[in-house]
Amino acid sequence: MPQRRARPTSRNGRAGRRTGWRRAPAPPPEPAPETPASTADAPPPEPSDTGSVVQAALYRDGVRVSAPDTLADTFRELREQRSGMAWIGLARPTEGELLSLAAEFDLHPLAVEDAMEAHQRPKLERYGETLFVVLSAARYLDTTEEVDFGELHVFVGPDFVITVRHGAAPDLSAVRQRMEETPELLKLGPEAVLYAILDAVVDGYAPVVTGVQTDIDEIETEVFRGDPKVSRRIYELSREMVEFQRATRPLVGMLHSLMAGFAKYGTDEELQRYLRDVADHVTHTSEQVDGFRQALTDILTVNATLVTQEQNAEMRALAEAGFEQNEEIKKISAWAAILFAPTLVGTIYGMNFEQMPELNWSLGYPFAIGLMGVVCTGLYVIFKRRDWL
Repeated sequence: MPQRRARPTSRNGRAGRRTGWRRAPAPPPEPAPETPASTADAPPPEPSDTGSVVQAALYRDGVRVSAPDTLADTFRELREQRSGMAWIGLARPTEGELLSLAAEFDLHPLAVEDAMEAHQRPKLERYGETLFVVLSAARYLDTTEEVDFGELHVFVGPDFVITVRHGAAPDLSAVRQRMEETPELLKLGPEAVLYAILDAVVDGYAPVVTGVQTDIDEIETEVFRGDPKVSRRIYELSREMVEFQRATRPLVGMLHSLMAGFAKYGTDEELQRYLRDVADHVTHTSEQVDGFRQALTDILTVNATLVTQEQNAEMRALAEAGFEQNEEIKKISAWAAILFAPTLVGTIYGMNFEQMPELNWSLGYPFAIGLMGVVCTGLYVIFKRRDWL
């Protein structure tokens, strides 16, 4: 990285702050190379610097005048067209590409570092004449019923707009097409492009809100149907709503900050109305997301209550079954004790011993039978009083 030095005067004649990079001068024309005697001696072709450049275009008075194939061509043509505006779109760019942009447009090192690392929260920062905006876009995937989040970094300067996209959303090609179809809005400059991008990101939240609302309705049905997998679905959707809330809540403050600078930066009245409309939409979306989080919390509480009630019912059923089993065991034990008494008497008098009392007693048999009856009757009365029978 070159040493820190004073920023030279820009294309618009304004001297800026100090930075870690300086604008690269236009390269001098190179002499035409001689034709080699053999193709085997020819050097290998240099790699193209298109890399992750999705699209780059130059505009003048709201009309596209050229679409360079490389960043170098974009820089050169922008130097030549003093009154033009460059709109460069990148998708997951390399470090070299971001450094070349930083050198050409004098981007702040901290903003470039954020764009390299990604995983930033939505924010708005101003570095001199350059506005750095981080947005979190979202889209709803119908096949998996999930919310996919993407990150977008936007550099807005006096004569350029640079978008650095990390993720599939949003579709900035549609934004570019819509702006090119309304040149009266595009000729308002980089601020108009920024507001169009903000509008596209916020409009992308509407399908997500609809999809999440459908998911919540399905979850409510599954909760009262007793689906055992619903708890996991509630948890996963709650985590997505936390991420969604992180994307929308800071955006409300960012848009209000932009609106607060209308007078200071002389924002066009049409753009002011445009931004206010975007702010109203994002405020409404943020309130809906807050409602979704509260609804999911309530659903999770209801689901936990229903699960507890179901568990209590199962425990009660087990307890009742155990009680009935104990009653049956008591009855069996009582009859076993009653039948044990005559068995004991009969066993004693049935032993084959000659020297045994009452063997020759004429009343021995009636006495044994009576003893059996008395003992059985007594045990029956006792068990009956204790509700064993």
